[in-house]
Amino acid sequence: MATLGPSIDQLIQALRCLPGVGPKSAQRMTFHLLERDRSGGEHLAEMLSKALANVKHCQRCRILSEEDICSRCNDSSRREDQLCIVEMPSDVIAIEQATHYQGQYFVLTGHLSPLDGIGPEALGIPDLIARFDQKIVTEVILATNPTVEGQATAHYISEIARSRDIHVTRLAHGIPLGGELEYVDSGTLSHAFAGREKY
Repeated sequence: MATLGPSIDQLIQALRCLPGVGPKSAQRMTFHLLERDRSGGEHLAEMLSKALANVKHCQRCRILSEEDICSRCNDSSRREDQLCIVEMPSDVIAIEQATHYQGQYFVLTGHLSPLDGIGPEALGIPDLIARFDQKIVTEVILATNPTVEGQATAHYISEIARSRDIHVTRLAHGIPLGGELEYVDSGTLSHAFAGREKY
């Protein structure tokens, strides 16, 4: 394999840690930064170093934050009795941008996957149970992904919440607005048909 030196090869390999970045994309990024935008590369390195040093997980909801308790958890105008459970911090941003939800969040940072060694402790389920046991939360909104793992995670959490008399709801899944039935996959169509509502 042709090489341009250890520094370039190591940068290419380092960029491959990003999701969706393969060898060719990493090589393109490396050449762009070194040939056309060294100041951008220096700024990127500085911001990445700063973020890695300062960003941690909120002690309450587990979203990424520079503070021990994030701004959403500290916002007294948000409802304490509603708790939306999501898989990733990016899910919180998506919900905030698309809805008027004013409750609290809990970020699992993944889903249950015993084969990968991801169990309840890795997802912060003990912290979630401690929140349930404070008896402030009256509704849990399950917003995990509609995958097999996401469904299994939602089911696991719903059993814990119901055992504490907490009302559990799940985000609706089905046909997207503006979608046409002939283009919807059979699993989505089947789920939408089974979950039809009174009109």
